Amino acid sequence: MTRSYSADSTATAAETWSLVSEPARWPEWAPHIRGAWGLGTPEVQAGQRGAARLLWVVPVPALVSAKSEHRSWSWQVGPVTLDHEVTPLPSGSRITMTISAPGPIEGVLAATYGPVVQLLVRRLARIAEELSR
Repeated sequence: MTRSYSADSTATAAETWSLVSEPARWPEWAPHIRGAWGLGTPEVQAGQRGAARLLWVVPVPALVSAKSEHRSWSWQVGPVTLDHEVTPLPSGSRITMTISAPGPIEGVLAATYGPVVQLLVRRLARIAEELSR
């Protein structure tokens, strides 16, 4: 099962893509991520294995499983797949994050992490707008 969370931004798709695809920029919109390594530089790269540092301490191993240049990328964190997509719009861009997980894990993630992801997507859209001014 999958759950998707989206927000629109007046920032261009290129401006939004930079925030989504460059691990060094993730702390700008995701305060719980304090860094990442091994996932690609400056952008994530398909096939790269590395980790993201959560809450200043916890390294979470991840695999960048797919990437479509300037459009989308996915990573695998344990049994969970997280897709990040930037879609150009006539007046900006749409950011969509989708969580996929097996059976009961998906339900738990939707109830616990889903609201956080929706806040993060909205925050990302707002920050992209602020930076594009």
